[in-house]
Amino acid sequence: MNAIDLLKTDHEKVKGILNQLSESTDRALKKRADLLDKLELEITIHTQLEEQILYPAFKEAGGKEQDEMYYEAKEEHRTVDSLVLPDLKSTDPSKPEFAGRVKVVKELLEHHIEEEETEMFPQARKLLGKAKLEELGKEMEVMKASLKKSLGGANMAA
Repeated sequence: MNAIDLLKTDHEKVKGILNQLSESTDRALKKRADLLDKLELEITIHTQLEEQILYPAFKEAGGKEQDEMYYEAKEEHRTVDSLVLPDLKSTDPSKPEFAGRVKVVKELLEHHIEEEETEMFPQARKLLGKAKLEELGKEMEVMKASLKKSLGGANMAA
């Protein structure tokens, strides 16, 4: 699988988890906790794949415009990983505040995904070419399996 197809598959999985989370009720505490754990695992792995494999290749192959895109995408990751997701995780899932924070996480991630899929990925296809994207995809599959094993444990394997 090429790198972009693999990342798009991850995007679909994350959007599905976000939809389930936003549709859950404040009485579904176990479901919310499980979905939040799944979301965190998927985002953590996905971020690593992008930041360690695709983004550096994209930045290296491009020019000033790609540099700006690279740094914007990394900043969006930092915002979700360091600020928004930890806030959500520390919020009581039975409170209305939780639903509000889920909505914000969902909006941020959907915006980020949209930008990647409509701006960065098409440029990456042109700049990197099919063979390089296949090679990066193989690297990602190996890294993803390793991260799932180390981060997710047996009970989180998706």
